[in-house]
Amino acid sequence: MAMSSGGGGDGAPMMDINTTPLIDVMLVLLIMFIVTLPPATHAVKIDLPQDCKLQPGGCPPPPAIDPIKNTVYISPQDGIYWNNEPMTLSQLRANLDSTQNRDLYEMPPQLVMQPDPNARYARVDQVLAETKKAKVENLGFLGNENYMGEI
Repeated sequence: MAMSSGGGGDGAPMMDINTTPLIDVMLVLLIMFIVTLPPATHAVKIDLPQDCKLQPGGCPPPPAIDPIKNTVYISPQDGIYWNNEPMTLSQLRANLDSTQNRDLYEMPPQLVMQPDPNARYARVDQVLAETKKAKVENLGFLGNENYMGEI
């Protein structure tokens, strides 16, 4: 039942509409729409690895992890040393190319650059250019602490 709070007379008709049934109908419709919505079926299909213990023949042996670490040292006299062996710039490029032509299942070779603090920048730049041309991906610098007072 609606209640009038206005100042109408005793015999005046009530002008307020009763919205309670309208709200009830709207809530029922809303619940019906929510119930009838299809569930979200977004799925990402991936192939999970199979347990090799269940396969005939068992598990294959794990690939041998052979961490390759090559060091390139640049001396103050413009000498280039690959793992303490002197070489020319063209021999360095051949060694870099041979380390990059490995199977995809092996770990990428690690190349450590160790320029001497007194080495010429032009020679270091030449060696870096050759490593870039050989597309070396795993490159690190050793001995950066020697240059801390330079900057």
